[in-house]
Amino acid sequence: MSYRKTFRLVCGFAGGSAVLVFAAAAAESRGHFGTNTRGETSHWGGIPAIQAAQPAQTWPAGSHTAGPSGRTWDFNWDKRDPTTLLNGKKKESLSEDPSTEQENGKPKATRNILLIRHSQYNLSGTGDMERILTPLGREQAELTGQRLATLGLKYDILIHSTMARATETAHIISKHLSGVELVSCDLLREGAPIEPVPPVTHWQPDAVQYHEDGARIEAAFRRYIHRADPKQKEDSYEVIVCHANVIRYFVCRALQFPPEGWLRMGLNNGSITWLTIRPSGRVALRTLGDSGFMPPDKLTRT
Repeated sequence: MSYRKTFRLVCGFAGGSAVLVFAAAAAESRGHFGTNTRGETSHWGGIPAIQAAQPAQTWPAGSHTAGPSGRTWDFNWDKRDPTTLLNGKKKESLSEDPSTEQENGKPKATRNILLIRHSQYNLSGTGDMERILTPLGREQAELTGQRLATLGLKYDILIHSTMARATETAHIISKHLSGVELVSCDLLREGAPIEPVPPVTHWQPDAVQYHEDGARIEAAFRRYIHRADPKQKEDSYEVIVCHANVIRYFVCRALQFPPEGWLRMGLNNGSITWLTIRPSGRVALRTLGDSGFMPPDKLTRT
C-alpha cells in the first residue's frame, strides 16, 4: 500500500492531530511531501498542519534542543568560599599549615531553609496593622504548621517578617513547633525587589520604591541565604515566614537565575519553598510553593 493511501487510512480511523503529525513526519522523512517523483512541488506541503510538523528549516543539523547559556556556576556567590577566604589572608597571619587551616575553614553542614509565604489576609485594610489574617488565612497557617511538624525535622529557628500578616502566620505555626525560637526581622518585609522582566501593567512601583526595597531585600538575602559557618557541625533547618516577592527573589538569586525573572513564579498562601545549601556552595530547590498538604478549597493566592 502506498504511503499516501496509508496516510489517508490512518487519519480516517484516528481523526487525531497526534496521528496526523506522526504520519506526516514519517512521510516527509521519505520525501513524500514537498516534491513528487518528477521533482515537482507537492500541494501537501502547503497544509499548515503539515508545515508545523516539519522541523524549522533554519535550525542547523543536530540543534533541536536549547543550548547552554554560557554562564558557569559561581561557587563563591555568598563570598564564603574557604579557598578565597584563605587566599585573602596575609601570609604572616597564618597560624598553622595552610592546608590544615583551609580544611578547618571548610563548612561541613548543610543548611535547609524553608520559606513560608504568609496566609490569606484582609486586603481591604488601610494599613499594615489592619491587614490581618482572614478566618481562612488562620486555617491555612494551622495547616502549614501541621505540615512542618509532620516532616519530623529538628528546626533551629523560626524567623518572620514584622508585617502583621507574616507575624500572625508565624505565631500560629510556632504552636506546632514546640521549643523553636521565634525571631522577627524588618528586612523581610514585603516590597519591590527589582523591576520584573517582562513588565506587567497591573503593578508598577516607582523607581524610588525599587531602589529602597531592592537594597533591603538584597540585604535580607545576604543575611539569611548562604552556606553554613565552618563552626556549624550538624545540618540545620530554619523556617522563614515572609512574603511572595521576597521568596521569589530569594529563589532566583540562590539558583543564580536572572533576578528580574522573579515575577514569573506564583506562590499560594501558606506554601512552603525549600532551599538546600551544601557546604560546597551548591544550592538546590527541593520544593517551590508546595501547598499540596492543603485541601483544594483552602488554596488561595491573594
